[in-house]
Amino acid sequence: MLALANIREHWRGFVAAFLAIALGAALIGVTLIVYHSARPQVQPRLAGAPVLVIPPQAVNESGTPKDRVPWGEADAATLADRLAGVDGVAGTVVDRSFYAQAFKDGRPVADDMAEDAGHGWSSTRLAPYALTAGTAPTTADEVAVDAALGVAPGERLEVNLATGPRQFRVSGTVDGPGFFFTDAQAAQLDPGVRTIAVLLENPAEAVTVAERARGVVGSAGAVVTGEERAALEPQFVAHKRFLGTQLIAAMAMLALFVTVFVVSATLALATAQRRREIGLLRTIGAHPKQIRAMILGEAAVVGLLGAVVGSLLAVLLAPLMKAVLVRLDVTPPGFAIEVAAWPLLTATAIGTGVAVVGAWAASRMAAKVAPVEALLGAQVEKRPMTRARWVFGLLAAGLGALLAVVTAVTGADDRINTALGAAMTLIVAAALLAPVIIGPAVRALTAPITRRSTSAGPMLVRAELLNATRRAAATAAPIIAAVGFAVLISGMVETMRTAYPAGETKKLAGQVLIEPDGTPGLSDAVVGEIPVGKAALPTRVFLHRPGHGVTVIDALGSRDPRWDKPGEAVLGEGTAKLFGLSAGQTVDVRFVDGKTERVRISQVLPDDPGRGAFVLPRQLVRSHDRAALTDTIFVPQANAPMTVAAGASLHDAESYARADYNTDARLTTSLAMMLIVVAVGYSGLAVANSMAMAAYGRKADFAVMRSAGGTVRQLMTFAVGETVLVAGIGVALGLLVTLPPLAGMAAGLSEVTGADISIQLNGGVVALAIVGSLLTATVASAAVTWRVIRPRTAVTG
Repeated sequence: MLALANIREHWRGFVAAFLAIALGAALIGVTLIVYHSARPQVQPRLAGAPVLVIPPQAVNESGTPKDRVPWGEADAATLADRLAGVDGVAGTVVDRSFYAQAFKDGRPVADDMAEDAGHGWSSTRLAPYALTAGTAPTTADEVAVDAALGVAPGERLEVNLATGPRQFRVSGTVDGPGFFFTDAQAAQLDPGVRTIAVLLENPAEAVTVAERARGVVGSAGAVVTGEERAALEPQFVAHKRFLGTQLIAAMAMLALFVTVFVVSATLALATAQRRREIGLLRTIGAHPKQIRAMILGEAAVVGLLGAVVGSLLAVLLAPLMKAVLVRLDVTPPGFAIEVAAWPLLTATAIGTGVAVVGAWAASRMAAKVAPVEALLGAQVEKRPMTRARWVFGLLAAGLGALLAVVTAVTGADDRINTALGAAMTLIVAAALLAPVIIGPAVRALTAPITRRSTSAGPMLVRAELLNATRRAAATAAPIIAAVGFAVLISGMVETMRTAYPAGETKKLAGQVLIEPDGTPGLSDAVVGEIPVGKAALPTRVFLHRPGHGVTVIDALGSRDPRWDKPGEAVLGEGTAKLFGLSAGQTVDVRFVDGKTERVRISQVLPDDPGRGAFVLPRQLVRSHDRAALTDTIFVPQANAPMTVAAGASLHDAESYARADYNTDARLTTSLAMMLIVVAVGYSGLAVANSMAMAAYGRKADFAVMRSAGGTVRQLMTFAVGETVLVAGIGVALGLLVTLPPLAGMAAGLSEVTGADISIQLNGGVVALAIVGSLLTATVASAAVTWRVIRPRTAVTG
């Protein structure tokens, strides 16, 4: 009850904390709702197969379960026959998925699912899909297609496969997506089997039949039912989900950090302005523990109220977030918002916890208020910097500097996160050490003005800020965060936009590149037209790793005469060490068609991403992975072709590098703008609140100055001048804290790309952040000061 009474009494001091927590909980709630909604779903084409049997799972290099180890054609057929004899089973279907894409008028028909669009006719039973016209395919040159493709039975259709485009006769159309060949043709195009579907006499008995099937399958695979069937989602769907999750997770993490930052700053300022009240409580016998509990209790109540409002707001914002993610093309097909209880409860708990964590420092400060402070008429800061503030400020500064150095030497995958961590740490350091910096900065900036000015205004501004450096620091802290994050994030994007294309252009100098255009990869037909140049064929292979079992890794099929030698493999040193292999040894390699070949390790060479870590002859890879596609062909400039086949495009080194980076830059830029909006929005809220609290807390001071003859104009000038000076110092600190991590990133990119990379800033974003922060602070200060000091019309009776 005491907490509620205090909140009602001092509600202005809690407004910003309430709003910050509400927004933070809303963003976290949206993140969790989207995460819940985007969880793996059972593919529509498998909806009518209540029981699926899938192969055993291999682990990747780090030991994480990854790819399934496909069965060979004979093993799959034997297992399917055994499953067909299980009581309650109406039949089994050996399901295959491989690349197939329609070409019309010499151009590929856009299809996100093309890599897994090809199937055998029997797979139509799994949805099930029904014929809308025509008949099922019966020969190797026939195919049934989706009716939505607009091709009638009997017409010819060009279908691109891994080997190249082929003409097929459309035997019929079905009411679902995909290309359905005869089962025999599908087995030729993709011999490996990753799924056996079990069809039931009574679908209601799925759990019972699945248990019987497990007895038949044993260690040869796993039997899944219900939502577990989502494990078979295509790779491109999982990749889109990953991108979308990364996008919103980064935004939620920043929101969490800024929420704690804003709540800490606002509650610290609110507590500082209640020193006389807290001193009075101490005078009448309140123990420091009780004071601390009171502050934390108030924060918990405000946090709970804000988090509840934020969780409800998350339900309203989730469709908007969905629209943003769909526009960015980072959502799986059929993505729909699904609100559940756990995301909202989790967001509420996090919001409440953040409020308590943010109030921890304020509670410690309040507990140290002495009873005598109840008698003080003026609030003079005897110790702007406490011992704890010194310790944590210096630790944060040291850690931030260390992370800035690490940014320069860390790997590409960790560079962005390390730079963000460095910036966050340095922002915290700047906020904690601001009282130390503000004093000398105020003296330096106001000295020329006070010497020349005949007005008392500059002297009052100087004296007030030197007397209340902690309050000034609390005002500057959100500005430091706003400007710091805006400059850092926009600077990272601009620096990478310059660095990566420059590095790739330098690396690819003297070459032209052929890459897919409207297709997920290049077929053998495209590669065959360009006999010169690197045209690696990617695949996945399975090897036994001592102590870890079957491990899956990436492999490349090369046509480079140095590596393209029958029965031999070339390994990078890292891969050789991982599997305990050396030159001259032989190793059994299992391919995606379920067959195993023994190959000899001809060489172990230093790691080189351009060559690959496990290189095999291209023809060997093609013989075992008949659905694989080439990513890019690298051709010497002297051998550049004049034209390329349909489904491919020709680029020089610079245009390729820019196009390749722009694919990622679209998402990076979108993420950057979202993060900037979150950071600046939060900080603007905190700035406005800090100004309001400061103005209302100085009512008595303004009244004294009015009684001493100060005019409204003079007081407004005094308040706005003080605000501009503090905000300017905050802007300067915000700019300074971003330089070390940006410099570290530029140095690291220079090392990686081999190009001379300097810090690049987005002038528009930086100017907007600076002007926005200054304007927000000035307007808030002027508006609230006017409300406090404006002349009141006397009411006469």
